[in-house]
Amino acid sequence: MELRVLRYFLAVVDERNISHAAEKLHVSQPTISRQLHDLEDEVGVTLFERGSRTIELTSSGEYFVSQARQIVALADKTVANIQRTQEVSGSIVIGSAEAPMMATVAAAISKLRETAPKVNTNIYSTDADDVHARMKNGLFDFGVVMEPTDKDDYHFINLPGTTGWGVLARRDSQLGRRASVTVADLRGQQVIMPQQHGSIDVLNDWLGSSEQDFNIVAKYNLLYNAGILVNAGVGIAFCLDGIVNTTNTDLRFIPLTPRLEGHASLIWRKAGQMSPAATAFLDAMRDILPNNK
Repeated sequence: MELRVLRYFLAVVDERNISHAAEKLHVSQPTISRQLHDLEDEVGVTLFERGSRTIELTSSGEYFVSQARQIVALADKTVANIQRTQEVSGSIVIGSAEAPMMATVAAAISKLRETAPKVNTNIYSTDADDVHARMKNGLFDFGVVMEPTDKDDYHFINLPGTTGWGVLARRDSQLGRRASVTVADLRGQQVIMPQQHGSIDVLNDWLGSSEQDFNIVAKYNLLYNAGILVNAGVGIAFCLDGIVNTTNTDLRFIPLTPRLEGHASLIWRKAGQMSPAATAFLDAMRDILPNNK
């Protein structure tokens, strides 16, 4: 039983599809199919239910998955420990939604500069929907996304801290002079909404209605451009606190009442093997968050 075959097996389980696993592993589909048949012959049991469009495991297959993960993890850990004295190099890409909780990621990057100074970190600012799409394509190693978000295919760490939702408005507007904003205050307002689905769902729950019942005039993925629209008088923008510095500007952040909190998570794919550079970053993250070791 070779580790390579176990990795093929786990990739198929994670991807739930042989073709997708083959693309991920850069091998042909017949190669993986043949290896899986040989694996079943070797262990003497059927691991997969045949005839389904997606991969379905037998009860023996479910047990074999847990054992295979332990075997591969132990092998990877052994290799990592042997190579620990070697200096890690390379680069990682982190796709990040705009969130104050990025401060924890920044602290991990600072730690990484001490433990693996030859690892370069690239930050790509975007919204959660784009983070998921680019992670599936292998373009991002990690993502920082606002909750709620789909984490079925991802490992994750909940980032500490919260922030509050509110609106960005001109100081000289009716809402710009208020201490807080209620649902009633939004009637008749022209609203600029974030475009990612998770944020829209959270805000709609707070509003108590679907977005179609409100005067949505624009959507945005980065708040900087939304702020330009607000400043131009297009409308008010739903957003998180602590992203835009409104000091010495014509804009003001006003929190929602009752308070609506935002939480963020660091995510990375369950499928595939992490690069040494990505592993070094994750180690740095866990070092500054002891509860996640």
